[in-house]
Amino acid sequence: MVVRLFHETPTRLRRRANLSIRRAAGLSRDPPARCNDPREAYSDVFGVARVVHGDLPSMLIGGLGSLFFQMLHPYAMAGVAQHSRYQDDPLGRLLQTANFINATTYGSHAAAQSAIARVLNVHRFVQGVADDGRAYDANDPHLLLWVHCAEISMFLSAYRRFGAHSLSDHDANRYVLEMVPLALDLGVVNPPSSVAELNATLLDYRPELRLSADGRVARDFIAHGVMTSRTQRLVYRLFVLSAWALLTPWAQGLLGVNPNATKDRVMVRPATKVLCRLIRVAVPPVPRQIARVSPPSTTTT
Repeated sequence: MVVRLFHETPTRLRRRANLSIRRAAGLSRDPPARCNDPREAYSDVFGVARVVHGDLPSMLIGGLGSLFFQMLHPYAMAGVAQHSRYQDDPLGRLLQTANFINATTYGSHAAAQSAIARVLNVHRFVQGVADDGRAYDANDPHLLLWVHCAEISMFLSAYRRFGAHSLSDHDANRYVLEMVPLALDLGVVNPPSSVAELNATLLDYRPELRLSADGRVARDFIAHGVMTSRTQRLVYRLFVLSAWALLTPWAQGLLGVNPNATKDRVMVRPATKVLCRLIRVAVPPVPRQIARVSPPSTTTT
């Protein structure tokens, strides 16, 4: 009895820690069942996206980075400010995003297309006038391209810096390519298919970017106003600083943040890596599925 309890205790502690971490991140529901059949799955079951999106701590950092990056486009920010209740229920919004990523990364074609259809339906009503007097539309392919590129660039950068495993340049390019079908289904025109194209596309948007008044409100809320308990705030602050450090210097300047490079290298980044490892003990990353190659037939004719 004592021996069995000794062996079961770590498992119970990990399970409790798993639930606590997921709830703190707004993931109050279990993820949907994964589709591992290459014929039925929406994404490549042997691909890199399942690895990148399956690492919770780096995805949390990348997700924060994408929010900070995306808010630099005044029309994207206007849509969020005028049609979203992100300040009233930030964790609920995070759960919706997580469910969408899960469905389009690990779900079947049917599950993914259902999730995409819901997003497209919501986008139909996200229209208005930005602070410069110009109209915006969430289904504008140009705006959709910005959101797509900002998001996947931050997910990729966060994984390459804080992920469970190193990612080669080949796999980084493959990740960008794997995200093309989703971008097309969401209405993006000519999405990038390599890291070089991704970076070039982001740079092309630079003249359009600025931090609007709504952007300043969102920046300050996301940086300070999400978590409640002291421990959660400390962890969250570390993730925010790490997310800011992922941004290019010009994006940091537009956002109005100035991470100390020495402090990031000596303190923030090492501490974040340790924290990511601790989170993975309770919430293990999704292992990469390896394609099985059938052995050559020995049958003679």
